[in-house]
Amino acid sequence: MTRSPYATEPEPPSLRGEILAYYEQGKEDARLRQGTGRLEFWRTQDILRRLLPEAPARVLDVGGGTGIHAEWLARDGYEVEVVDPVPTHVERSGRLPGVTARLGDARALPAEDTAYDVVLLLGPLYHLPERPDRVRALTEARRAVRPGGVVVAATINRFAGLHDTLLQGNYFIPERRKRVDAVSRDGRHRYAPEDPHFTTAYFADPAEVPGEFTEAGLEHEGQYGVEGVAWLLGGVEEWLDDPERREAVLAATRRIESEPSLLGAGGHVLTAGRRP
Repeated sequence: MTRSPYATEPEPPSLRGEILAYYEQGKEDARLRQGTGRLEFWRTQDILRRLLPEAPARVLDVGGGTGIHAEWLARDGYEVEVVDPVPTHVERSGRLPGVTARLGDARALPAEDTAYDVVLLLGPLYHLPERPDRVRALTEARRAVRPGGVVVAATINRFAGLHDTLLQGNYFIPERRKRVDAVSRDGRHRYAPEDPHFTTAYFADPAEVPGEFTEAGLEHEGQYGVEGVAWLLGGVEEWLDDPERREAVLAATRRIESEPSLLGAGGHVLTAGRRP
């Protein structure tokens, strides 16, 4: 039986206020379009173009934000729908050519069963600290994708904060170091008003994510390190400005993207699975 997105249903789980406030600042789109954030954007694009079926296909971009990935997917010929819990994100992404958008939560998708060829979760798992919530989101993705369809989810790596604060020099600030070390132990980034750099989040061990896919009824197919070690190298921003060097950086990162010993070195991992 399919689920009508217009049927009367219980209200979906609510987004925590501090997470909503963080994304309403509107910084995420710009982060991926400039500086070293471009490495994450271009590598995500590179990986997805190899994992997704050929266009045309229906893509549900869950937690798709302002549509930074939906935009190029639509240009590539995909039929893209964004579901996001942040009203300003829905407004912006819904204005993109070839993209529709609606409010919704990854744990209770406003989507019919088996309606999509691909479901992307390129942000929701970041902000679900409890494993049952993450499995619930993946189970909803499984429900919405057709048999044989692809589900791809992004996670932040357990030691991403440690690496980033060392790189930026903020690790030497005692309070920042204390918070970063705590995240390194259990993956839980706890919101604190005095530390506005990020919000409530979960930093995953890459090895735990395939088990969550399996628990949600998805067949795990592979993991792909997004930034590799390149994001930690001092000259990467300048290299990305140079087209020739940029291609070399992307190619080098692609070579090690599924090397198990390096999966946790980058900032993010994409995990791919399929509905049986």
